[in-house]
Amino acid sequence: MTIRLIGFDPGLRNTGWGVIEANGNHLGHVADGVVKTDAKLPLADRLVQLQDGLIRVIEQFHPDEAAVEETFVNKNAASTLKLGQARAISLLVPANGGLKVFEYSPNLIKKTVVGGGHAAKQQIQMMVKTLLPGAELKSADAADALAVAICHAHHRDSVQIRAAMNMSAMTAGEASR
Repeated sequence: MTIRLIGFDPGLRNTGWGVIEANGNHLGHVADGVVKTDAKLPLADRLVQLQDGLIRVIEQFHPDEAAVEETFVNKNAASTLKLGQARAISLLVPANGGLKVFEYSPNLIKKTVVGGGHAAKQQIQMMVKTLLPGAELKSADAADALAVAICHAHHRDSVQIRAAMNMSAMTAGEASR
């Protein structure tokens, strides 16, 4: 069964997105790109631009599930907060559209796609092109988003099984009260 997945690499200036189709171990590239915001606008307006752009992408490509890269914390607190706000939009838009949304750490994404948790951007781009033949990557952000989608394609079954087991354990705990 073929499933369409979208990955997001959140950023306030540029949020990369990538859409793939997965059928078992076979992956196919559908599309990729970047939603850009205008740095001259106030933060709230930039977040609206990001939201509107992601809504358009989801409406155009109709993914079945979404995956978002988790935020890494850097030394600049203001930058980390802005990244967190962009990430919140990247989580909210697909969830608001009825999609299940999954999150993956940068290290797991790199390990899944490249084989090492500290891979350089060039290595990620090369492996994304290898795993998705014919993909013309729009940017490094789009390549990173495709890597998020590839990571989700490889881990989605185990994540969903763990979630179902946790839900069963919670239900059993409530029943025993």
